[in-house]
Amino acid sequence: MLTSMRIALVAASIAFAQLAAAASGPLASGKITRYDPALDAVIAPDASIEKLAEGFTWAEGPAWIEAGRYLLFTDVPQNIMYRWSAANGAEVFLQPSGYAGPPIAGVREAGANGLFADGPGFLLLADSGTRAVVRLNLETRKRETLVSSYRGKRLNSPNDVIRTRDGTVFFTDPPYGLANLDASPLKEQKVNGVYRIGRNGAAELVDGELSFPNGLALSPDQRTLYVSNSDKTKPIWMAYSLNERAEVSGKRVFADATDLISDSTPGSPDGIKVAASGHLFASAPGGILIMTPEGKRLGRIETGDAIANCAFGDDGRTLYLTSHKILARVRLKVGVSPPAPAAGTGS
Repeated sequence: MLTSMRIALVAASIAFAQLAAAASGPLASGKITRYDPALDAVIAPDASIEKLAEGFTWAEGPAWIEAGRYLLFTDVPQNIMYRWSAANGAEVFLQPSGYAGPPIAGVREAGANGLFADGPGFLLLADSGTRAVVRLNLETRKRETLVSSYRGKRLNSPNDVIRTRDGTVFFTDPPYGLANLDASPLKEQKVNGVYRIGRNGAAELVDGELSFPNGLALSPDQRTLYVSNSDKTKPIWMAYSLNERAEVSGKRVFADATDLISDSTPGSPDGIKVAASGHLFASAPGGILIMTPEGKRLGRIETGDAIANCAFGDDGRTLYLTSHKILARVRLKVGVSPPAPAAGTGS
């Protein structure tokens, strides 16, 4: 009975995704607000936002898979990972994306959240529902748990994850996956931490002072780790200095979005990506805030709704946007160099 129900749910999700794939075109409510003329070197003045799919509960965690030429993203509350490609639109890639057992009272978001393309054929998952950081084989769908605890106590609900070029993994662990957040009886960690996974494979606390650490990204030289604090009472981005061993040697407030908070600007500091030019594309109140490496605001990409996260894709100069119920994209003049394709990855 349970198996047939799951098959029916998957079939329904695939049918929905096919409908969503057809809902593409210019985003009527989308616009790009320019704060500084220097934005024209980042986004063309006539650039537009294109809607690719819609109908999701809360789209998150996009990651471009170069070998397969597709984008993976999650619908965290629905516990589904989608694949979008130009050929097939949006379709179910993995269900469940996170927690696979019977429902647990008190778990608010059972699915995976942030994703990171971890070399040919693999994906790192900030698995909110399983409360772990997981490495997924894209071909076999086999999962390997990297960490699920800190000092013998379960993690809250990992939100985002990234790996440096030398192999060090950083992740954030707010309580967003738990009902009642910090007041949840399931919460075992006293803090909502920023962590790194040490050479011994254990989680190491980098910072336990942020209220809701969320998205993270690395500077092009990998000597700065950016972390967003998704708290409307303290909507900031932190910058952590990293030494040659990817250990934190200092921290500072990089930028503050308090002045952007209003009833007309949905969203808060969330996902972040950094271009090779050093420009930050950071989820913020009102959309994706574009900032220089010094923290100067150049402009904002707006869909009319909260934008949870973004990712570079295609030739590295397309920015994909997960914005609440939709998936969208916009072309840029800056970006990242896509990784070289590898055979036998993704299916």
